Amino acid sequence: MKAVAVYPGQKNSVHLEDIPKPSVHDVPRGRGVLVRVLKVGVDATDKEINDALYGNAPPGCKYLVLGHESFGIVEEVGENVHRVKPGDFVTATVRRPGGSIYDRIGTYDMTSEEVYYERGINLLHGFLTEYYVEDEEYVVKVPPGLKHLHVLMEPMSCAAKAVQQAFEVQRRMRVWRPEIAFVLGAGQIGLLTTLILKLRGLRVYTIARSKPPLLKSEIVEGMEGNYISTAETPLEELARKVGKADLIVDATGSSQIAFDAMRTLGHNGVLVWTSITGGDRQVDVPSDRINLDWVLGNKLLLGSVNANREHFESGIKDLALGEVMYPGVIEKILTTPVQGLDNYQEMMKLLVEDNAALKVYVNVSDE
Repeated sequence: MKAVAVYPGQKNSVHLEDIPKPSVHDVPRGRGVLVRVLKVGVDATDKEINDALYGNAPPGCKYLVLGHESFGIVEEVGENVHRVKPGDFVTATVRRPGGSIYDRIGTYDMTSEEVYYERGINLLHGFLTEYYVEDEEYVVKVPPGLKHLHVLMEPMSCAAKAVQQAFEVQRRMRVWRPEIAFVLGAGQIGLLTTLILKLRGLRVYTIARSKPPLLKSEIVEGMEGNYISTAETPLEELARKVGKADLIVDATGSSQIAFDAMRTLGHNGVLVWTSITGGDRQVDVPSDRINLDWVLGNKLLLGSVNANREHFESGIKDLALGEVMYPGVIEKILTTPVQGLDNYQEMMKLLVEDNAALKVYVNVSDE
């Protein structure tokens, strides 16, 4: 069967690979779930793996199948599978357990090991193929009423984890009732984080460079958030106008912005970094001022990456509620379909060149 793959470490090596079709019997103890892939979302991670910035093939294999944002339909299950059945729509988590205590208790997204296993990213093949098989533990059911949001399940899980972790660590305050949130970046993670925070009742300012009106601002406003262009209102000016934020989530991929955000966090607040800023860029920061403000202001910096089953399920619930609260808005994130695995070059070109492509995804097969 067809799969879109790269040769890790070899720049621009994306290609079509012929791989064996999996079987439910590939998973021990009768826990296998065979999924026919319907759609796969792609993002900067896939581009950066094709740029040979990171990513490793499974042991004994020369190639790595891409794709970590999956949506498909169950075709067959093993005799000990109970959570899903043939005909169910599903997605799948990305990271798999290693050997740490966190892996053993189900929080495999919090592993303390240097070596990690992520489908389509590191040491495990991804979902950008016709079928995959997985242990039912990592397969998450998607309600039929949300099938039109398909590949947003995985990015939504990352947004859900970021917000959930912020509230979890802020239990240190005994009472924490945030009112103002800044979301930095209006890509898919930023927009989905905006949704979650609006559902929690916060006043949300979603901040990006481009001036409105544009699709991103339309989506933010459709969620009753506030879209702010830094070309018109710099971050510190916004903080002077509306007050410093109780919660900031950075999803820009810019280390400069990640550090600039530290100046606009209010007392007892939490700043969550979700984006990966690979490279060797260096920026100057007012370290003495930040040190003083953060110690005296009892502020917290939190890193959040990946997600486990709990975050997928939480994110799906918020998508369902978001559809009720803001009907028709979330689907606007899904801007740019690519038809079929054979068009992998078009897929990669869109990731590299099309700034209007808010969300690129591949239509692998029909229902």
